[in-house]
Amino acid sequence: MTASRTPGRTLLLICTAMFMLMLDLTIVAVALPDIQESLHAGLSDLQWVIDAYTLPLAALLLTAATMGDRIGRRRVFLVGMAVFTLGSLACALAVNALALNLSRAFQGVGAAMLFGVAMPILGHAFPDPKDRAKAIGAFGATLASATAVGPLLGGAIVDNIGWAWIFAINVPVGILAFVGAWRWMAESRASTPRPADWWGTLALTVALTALVFAIIRGQAEGWGSAVIVGAFVLAAVALAAFVARMATTPAPLVDLHLFTQRRFVGVGLAALLIAGTIVAATNYVGLYFVNTLGYSPFQAGLRFLTLTLASFITAPLMAQLMHRIPLQVSVPVSLGFVGVGMWWASHVDASSDWTATAPGFVLAGIGLGASSAVLSAAALATVEPDRAGMATGLVNTLRQVGTATGVAICGALFTATASSHVHTSLDGSAPPAQVSAMADAVSSGAGVRVATAVPPAQQESVAHIARAATAEAIHTILWVGAAVAVVGAVVCLVLLAQRRPVQSSSVRTERDSLARTPS
Repeated sequence: MTASRTPGRTLLLICTAMFMLMLDLTIVAVALPDIQESLHAGLSDLQWVIDAYTLPLAALLLTAATMGDRIGRRRVFLVGMAVFTLGSLACALAVNALALNLSRAFQGVGAAMLFGVAMPILGHAFPDPKDRAKAIGAFGATLASATAVGPLLGGAIVDNIGWAWIFAINVPVGILAFVGAWRWMAESRASTPRPADWWGTLALTVALTALVFAIIRGQAEGWGSAVIVGAFVLAAVALAAFVARMATTPAPLVDLHLFTQRRFVGVGLAALLIAGTIVAATNYVGLYFVNTLGYSPFQAGLRFLTLTLASFITAPLMAQLMHRIPLQVSVPVSLGFVGVGMWWASHVDASSDWTATAPGFVLAGIGLGASSAVLSAAALATVEPDRAGMATGLVNTLRQVGTATGVAICGALFTATASSHVHTSLDGSAPPAQVSAMADAVSSGAGVRVATAVPPAQQESVAHIARAATAEAIHTILWVGAAVAVVGAVVCLVLLAQRRPVQSSSVRTERDSLARTPS
């Protein structure tokens, strides 16, 4: 069948794929404590549960889009769905942390293929601009809904049938989506496709992986150790090689000219920072809710609704209003809401319960929802029409880079803060070996669960220290995230405060149409 006869089915298939891959970014937030206990995983293992998925998604997204243009988007979609589904099955069957994280990386490769071709497939299925705008609106609503329901759905699944099913649930859905795409999705290619830049992809992958590895392992190995310094050097060399490659190859993976346009840099920076602050921090707040405050995964998911519902409600409202609000207002203000919200939520201590984070998470959720509505359309509005695809793809890549590096940095802050608090609290009152063992346990995110390993007479005092140390670590993560977001908002305001180039009426009309839909 042709795309013109089955656009509704094509939209359903794309939205199904996007819901699954975005769900797998958010659903694990409340499952991490059970994964930790079941697989005897440390905090670095849990960080890789997130980053093993987001790194391939960040590094391969643009290459997947290019391959779809060349060999066929339907073909890449089918391969991506198969890889993602098999990766989900492998995650569900994992018996240790290493197996889970390798499976997550495989799953991330499939997610990159699906994400890379999703928008071009919709563009082919809906050639009429008005119909395309509605399809993009449904696409954006799907991403927002997956973000909103992820923690709650994850909590319900973990509480009732176990953490493995947050991955296993993808298998039947993936099989049905594969069959549906095989039957109903039309093939499409670009009329003049660019060649794939495999060397550039390799350099970017090495740079991101080495950087994230160095940040995650820095506390355990020692920041001045040979392995960590070597990883940072490798990341710098690979990044330099990537930039050199982009500057010299005739068909670069990333058009460096985009980074000479201040307004695009402002949009890209906002995407990077929002993902690297509030999105990354939620994984550690999930550990805090379950392991320290004692909520079940489902109860923790309910307490995340202050963030996710605010985001879900704000996104469509902002999509309707954004054509009336200048980019130099909407983008920095979105980031500012995230910063103020994280600052408010950071006021937690040993006596706090979940309500201490609630008002701040509402504000941060408003910023997150507003940004999801404006950033891709903002990227379109800051570049020439012939660079529109590259711009939106790069913004999506920067989101994944932000999540991956943010999770790693938040983990380093969590470990250092929690460990320091335990050492300070127990200095001189217990043997050094016991202090170090407790510091390692608390800094792994175990929270008050560490008290079960000590004699009953000591459990109350140990639990109090663990609770205070974890609260201080969450405070540090949220406070640093708030500072980064607020400073970033000011920088984005400066970058975006530039006169927009004169545009033709046709371009303005198309961009206004896009601006009315969430992205």
